[in-house]
Amino acid sequence: MTAFPPAARTRRAACAGMLGAALAVSLVACGGDPDAGTNGVGKLSAQEIETQARKAVDGAHAVRVAGTLVSKGGSYKLDMQLTSNGGTGSVTSKNSTFELLRIDDALYVKAPADFWRQADGEGGATAAEKLDDKYVKVPKGDPAYDQFRGFTDMTALLDGLLGLRGSLDKGDHTKVAGVRAIQITGSAGSRLDVSLKGTPYPLRLERAGDAGELRLADWNKQFALTAPSKNDTVDYGRQLPKT
Repeated sequence: MTAFPPAARTRRAACAGMLGAALAVSLVACGGDPDAGTNGVGKLSAQEIETQARKAVDGAHAVRVAGTLVSKGGSYKLDMQLTSNGGTGSVTSKNSTFELLRIDDALYVKAPADFWRQADGEGGATAAEKLDDKYVKVPKGDPAYDQFRGFTDMTALLDGLLGLRGSLDKGDHTKVAGVRAIQITGSAGSRLDVSLKGTPYPLRLERAGDAGELRLADWNKQFALTAPSKNDTVDYGRQLPKT
């Protein structure tokens, strides 16, 4: 057996120590703290995470909600920008796609001729062409007013969607549109992803029972709500169709 001189044995021991330290660093990096560099919400309990998310929502004044919503009234595809005094965007139902614009209590619907033709039947083809791609103001007394307004009401829409029923559990660390998040789940089956970056806003909601998935983005991003011009606005003159 070859005997190494003391200096060589020292160098070998140093190299082994360096290799062990590098391996240890590598292992820490691979399996380290998943909440490192975050807002710290991921370290909280599921109930505390929901509370923080709720506080963030209550303090927000704008959001974009996009995705699919399934309710007793049917299935809807939403892409809405919402603020505290109104909203704008599009809604697609089973039979049609239409745009909504609300500024305070002034509510408008803008839809293609097929939307109006569906309401009026074949005999309403002429009126439908006149209404095509125009803003129609929805009277507050119209039965469709509350339904249309519900899609543009930030507070009501978020309050109705974000409540996770039943007991809560903390799920996996996830990513939503590239943003790190922590997921909490309700015993009824809903799942909510909460941002681990900055303010803990909700980023994604998967509703229980295949009732849709919604993405929430552009929190507090400013956007303009502008009333349509008179040239782009017409009166329908009768009860608006429900979706």
